[in-house]
Amino acid sequence: MKIFIKNMVCNRCIAAVENIFRNAEVKTTAVLLGEAETEFEISPEKMQIIEKALLDTGFERIMDSAHQVVEKIKNLIIAKISDLDIAEDFLLSEFLSSKFHKDYSFLSKTFSQNENITLEQFFILQKIEKVKELLLYNEFNLTEIAGKLGYKSVQHLSTQFRNVTGFTPTEFKKLKEHHRKALDNL
Repeated sequence: MKIFIKNMVCNRCIAAVENIFRNAEVKTTAVLLGEAETEFEISPEKMQIIEKALLDTGFERIMDSAHQVVEKIKNLIIAKISDLDIAEDFLLSEFLSSKFHKDYSFLSKTFSQNENITLEQFFILQKIEKVKELLLYNEFNLTEIAGKLGYKSVQHLSTQFRNVTGFTPTEFKKLKEHHRKALDNL
């Protein structure tokens, strides 16, 4: 049985969901970003326990297919950005179409209707949050960050960063409060 779960964005989320199922004494065969799979059907009583524990931990079971598609899209985008290996010629439309084997316009429309933001805007916001993180860690300079996140130039990254945050990357690094957002709140 596959259960789709909203707000799973990292490996800690996977561990938390695995723990929820373990505490409910439900054996999982796989837990991935956005979903958990069990060998057998879950009784309504156990499902109620799992759903409450998910809500208490900041997750939520997704019942309808449109929301399931949206969560899969979010998880794919977050994972792609986390890899820090986005080519300069990367096309979000081709990437998502190939992963879902569906027309990009369908995916884009479904996402926009459910999230009140376009796929491209979501992708940009996620990239900017990753830029913030990388700037704070000081692991890479701006040129390296631009290359890892598929920006054609540092200027392009800086312009997009300023449009989203109101600051240049350099100004952002100097701030005492860095205004980072949780990935599941974007």
